[in-house]
Amino acid sequence: MRAELLQLAAELSARGEPFVFAIVVRREPASSAQPGNMAVVTKEGVVHGWLAGSCVQPTVEREARQVLAEGRPRLISLSPEPARDRRPGVVVHPMTCHSGGTVDIYLEPVRPAPRLLVFGAAPTAQALCALGKAMGYAIDVVDPDARRDVFPAADRVLPELPPGDPPTAPRTRAADVYAAVVTMGQRDDEALLAALSLEPAYLGVVASRRRYAELRDLVAGRTPPDGLARVRNPAGLDLGARLPEEIALSVLAEIVQLRRAAERQPVIAPPTPAAEETALDPICGMTVVVARARHTAEHAGRTWYFCNARCRERFLATPERWTSTAGASP
Repeated sequence: MRAELLQLAAELSARGEPFVFAIVVRREPASSAQPGNMAVVTKEGVVHGWLAGSCVQPTVEREARQVLAEGRPRLISLSPEPARDRRPGVVVHPMTCHSGGTVDIYLEPVRPAPRLLVFGAAPTAQALCALGKAMGYAIDVVDPDARRDVFPAADRVLPELPPGDPPTAPRTRAADVYAAVVTMGQRDDEALLAALSLEPAYLGVVASRRRYAELRDLVAGRTPPDGLARVRNPAGLDLGARLPEEIALSVLAEIVQLRRAAERQPVIAPPTPAAEETALDPICGMTVVVARARHTAEHAGRTWYFCNARCRERFLATPERWTSTAGASP
């Protein structure tokens, strides 16, 4: 693996930005790809590294966006004979590179760890922190009385939530931000308002129904009603929990149930940003991002875009043959 790509992956992970590892796992002549070629594809669709010919890149960019949206890996194949190469578990696309050949590319999404914000310093909050960390969550504990030595597993222990925090939580399902208010009568209203401001995918309040009804009335005029409508109380699945560890288990079980149910829903990849205008290569039909096009030609008062230099050369040799195709951008 190339060291600079591993360094880029580490930097993206440190910033909490999702990306995709793309690795060539198989090729057939005469593809220019070689097994082990790899690239990192950012959430914006920018490919760092090299996999195969430039005609492969638009397909990789498009598939990477879908992989990130779904959160599941995918094996794709680009083949000059897609019907022949269809295999279980493989998404096949036409290979339009002039060199021909087949290349299989494995796409692995790398997304930030789901984030769990625990409001409170009570024993149940401590159990939530420890169990959540063991399950792979990034943990923030928020309470003026919380101490680092009491919450050694937490990523951060904060007296209060800074404005705009957490910074890595775009308002999408993929953000995986969850919150639990476990203040047990201490500053309940402040904690609930702070948790509501995050608009998390899950917000549970560990309190009796009577206490939560009082709390809801207390904050009702200070927060939009639709936020309160999404609060889960009593928090957690009904496991008959009594001990702090059991209550923490029931809350995390409810979060897991919510996450896995969401994963079963069909996901549509986010559209290509409007700023990234695209055009079709009139020779091979590949999609070219106009802003990043390296090969262009002017003909009949229009600009034509190509995925590689060879397509451009073919076009310039007989432009009249191709000007009826939809590959131009005005």
